[in-house]
Amino acid sequence: VPAVVLAAAAAKTSEIALTSAVTVLSSDDPVRVFQDFATLDLISDGRAEIIAGRVSFTESFQLLGYDLADYDELFVENLHLLLALRSGEPVTWSGHHRAPLRDQMVYPRPERELPVWIGVGGNPESVVRAGLLGLPLVIAIIGGEPARFAPLADLYRRALEQGGHPPLPIAVHAHGYIADTEQQAVADFYPSYAEAM
Repeated sequence: VPAVVLAAAAAKTSEIALTSAVTVLSSDDPVRVFQDFATLDLISDGRAEIIAGRVSFTESFQLLGYDLADYDELFVENLHLLLALRSGEPVTWSGHHRAPLRDQMVYPRPERELPVWIGVGGNPESVVRAGLLGLPLVIAIIGGEPARFAPLADLYRRALEQGGHPPLPIAVHAHGYIADTEQQAVADFYPSYAEAM
């Protein structure tokens, strides 16, 4: 439901980018993802972005009837279909895990090409995939020191170059909390954060 929450945020904001923490593309339908985010982009005057990832929590596979053994194959198929859908051209596509499309347009259409980022939690193959495809990268630093992830950024830059793409942004997805003072932030946020982690 990230698009639903982001649509609510769109109604209350006017400038911030509206980005999913991660859209679990391995177990979500790329046609529905495209439609949801195209709608969000239209109602927010072009502020929607998709961060597509494979996810570290796998509950959705059993809930939605997918085999966890197909984890990476599902992501790759669904990512390629999502990228084809955002191109604006009629799509002819077939894969192993969803019904094929034949010369199909998907609506609504955003007024621009939807930004798609690849979210990774440390998997080097995923980093290389993002670079070779020429997609911006988000590194999820859920635990550990950010410096530990510097080799992933280097690997991404090499993959971009190998794929013939210009330099692209690298973002960090990390937990955070903002308050008037550091002491207030610690008092408000740390107890629930420590329990969750």
